[in-house]
Amino acid sequence: MVTLSQVLFLSAVLGTTILLGSLGYVWVEGWSFFDALYMTVITLTTVGYGEVRPLTPAGRAYTMVLLVSGVGVMLYVVGVLARVVVEGEIREVLGKRKLQKRLQRLKDHYIICGYGRIGEIIVRHLAQAGLPLVVVENDPEAVARLDAAGFNYVAGDATREEVLLEAGIERAKGLVAVVRSDAGNVYIVLTARSLNPRLYIVARGEEPGSRQKLLRAGADRVESPYEMGGTKMAQSILRPTVVTFMELAMHQGVEWSMEEIAIGPHSPLVGVPLKNTGIRRELNLILVAIKRADGELIFNPTPDTALLPGDTVIAVGMRQNLEALERIAG
Repeated sequence: MVTLSQVLFLSAVLGTTILLGSLGYVWVEGWSFFDALYMTVITLTTVGYGEVRPLTPAGRAYTMVLLVSGVGVMLYVVGVLARVVVEGEIREVLGKRKLQKRLQRLKDHYIICGYGRIGEIIVRHLAQAGLPLVVVENDPEAVARLDAAGFNYVAGDATREEVLLEAGIERAKGLVAVVRSDAGNVYIVLTARSLNPRLYIVARGEEPGSRQKLLRAGADRVESPYEMGGTKMAQSILRPTVVTFMELAMHQGVEWSMEEIAIGPHSPLVGVPLKNTGIRRELNLILVAIKRADGELIFNPTPDTALLPGDTVIAVGMRQNLEALERIAG
């Protein structure tokens, strides 16, 4: 692969060859620089237009030297530069085809609409968690960053059906709408909900009244980054220890964590009271709450509470124990 420094060097060699060739005609024949430049170019490119002016024997000898020494350099440099252009186009085409094949294979993935400051943070966290995702963005600079980072992406307007279909919305598990305008997020939610009624949708809403509009459009959750940030800063003053605990619980780098784990229909935990599941005694996990399939939330469940298919348990403990519970939960 030819590097940029090599391209610049070869371009400089070509320019130097043409310049020196032109100065040679000026010195040997006494021509103007423009005539000498024209003669040098038609000589090196071998177009055969004929001589600009009649040449003296010295001029003919110089032309033969220029042909022998300069044409090879000219052809080599032009060939390399042409190869750079062709290889670049081929790599671009192959890269797009690989991306399209990856998008076609995606299933149960998440679509992130918007790669601004908030979207970039969301993508980074989902990628760290190993979740499959695709980003929809129409800003060329953001698309270039996505391409450099190696993320799956679709370059286009997320409010358009064909763009969301290209992102695999019919096979997706969730969608996050975080474009810059609330109106854009409303259109995205409306379009996404019509294309996939089962989709879990989280939307960004900032303007007063946008929350209700987004919920009516089909969003499952609406979050305001400013409200969330302000609330967290206030809680850092009111309950600093609690905030520190929650941050540690959500951080990937510590050995213990807080996780939500779904109970599968064929899990051996189904129908078993908590006191007999071994979650507390064998896995040493603290069960904070249980969310039923119908949305009912049970905080601090009693030992006699039985787990049901479709339940989601919120547990705190060591990561390896949480992973063991995930395997048992199915």
